[in-house]
Amino acid sequence: MTADSTSELLARMGDRLWLTDAGLETEMIFREGFDLPQFASFTLLETAKGRDRMAAYFDAMIDEAHHLGTGFILDTATWRASDGWGAVMGLSPERMAEINADAVGFAREIKARHEARGTPVVINGVCGPHGDAYAPDRVLSADEAEAYWHPQIAAMAGAGAEMISGVTLSDPGQAIGIARSARALGLPAVASFTVETDGRLVSGMTLGEAIRMTDEATGAYPSWYMVNCAHPDHFSDALQGDWLGRIGGIRANASRKSHAELDEATEIDAGDAGDLAQAYAGLMARLPNLRVVGGCCGTGPQHISAIGHACIHHAHAA
Repeated sequence: MTADSTSELLARMGDRLWLTDAGLETEMIFREGFDLPQFASFTLLETAKGRDRMAAYFDAMIDEAHHLGTGFILDTATWRASDGWGAVMGLSPERMAEINADAVGFAREIKARHEARGTPVVINGVCGPHGDAYAPDRVLSADEAEAYWHPQIAAMAGAGAEMISGVTLSDPGQAIGIARSARALGLPAVASFTVETDGRLVSGMTLGEAIRMTDEATGAYPSWYMVNCAHPDHFSDALQGDWLGRIGGIRANASRKSHAELDEATEIDAGDAGDLAQAYAGLMARLPNLRVVGGCCGTGPQHISAIGHACIHHAHAA
């Protein structure tokens, strides 16, 4: 069943380009003026204003996907919606299950609206890192990671998520645990690692090592891997090896600043959208299976538009 679910997802996606969204949390904090405790975007679901602004944010980028003729991977607002982060915010496991289900339901409403006019949309249940992705207090074993994320993944699966992604992961143990949980629930899984300015994980491990370790431990279960929350300049030199075909998505930062510098920032660093888009086109030339492109910290709908146009142009020119 699980192998079939992965095959079905890849068959649905085909060879077309798929857009995904930008830096939801930075967009809502710096451009929309929302206070997101612990960077938790699920808190936007609590008010009509938050839901309206988040819907408008996604609508703008799915409209771009429609214009370009691409598909859209629609993330749930659940990056901080694990039980561990819920406890930090004083929320019970039962409440976190409700929040994850609500986030999927919200995404399903957006999906229905856009698929009615012919834009294919896949709902991606998002799991964020355990602790601080950029300065983790401890490294979970794969067994600990599976147990930690399983309640969140089960809640999203029960509500109708079509795939699961571990995003901004700092080590392969987290990726392995999330993939195992998704497999147990019959959902495709994706693992997205974040890297420092030297192109390595915070531990010093290379991307290639993290991908190989995850594949070896899961029977290569992840449908593809991604890199997120780093500028292409930080990791482009690290893209060497026989594992490059496993990278299927990029969600880069607009800024060239380090994670430490971004943590201290009081204003958004939007970088140069055109420059970032050209970097993506260059990555497409090097990554044979790159099919999902979006943004991370500092990016907004204008970046996604530029990236989509550049990548479509590259695909047509190839």
